[in-house]
Amino acid sequence: MTLKKEKKDKVVQEYRKGERDTGSSEVQVALLSARIKELTEHFSVHKKDVHSRQGLLRLVNRRRKLLDYLKSKNTERYKTLVSRLELRG
Repeated sequence: MTLKKEKKDKVVQEYRKGERDTGSSEVQVALLSARIKELTEHFSVHKKDVHSRQGLLRLVNRRRKLLDYLKSKNTERYKTLVSRLELRG
């Protein structure tokens, strides 16, 4: 249930801040969001996959912590990222 290299590179390319940026909060949240989206689609077919659901909850919690960190450090970057990823309704 990992992202394919091409998709991961595309996400990093889209959300990075600089030429060599692969680990900023924005990139990490975007990668987690992509994995969460894939797992959510997986559960529409495999409803009883409890072990993967636990992994999904861990990913959601990790993304929440990163978003909280980003919000405390730089509110403007947080708002921009949330709107780009369409996390809030």
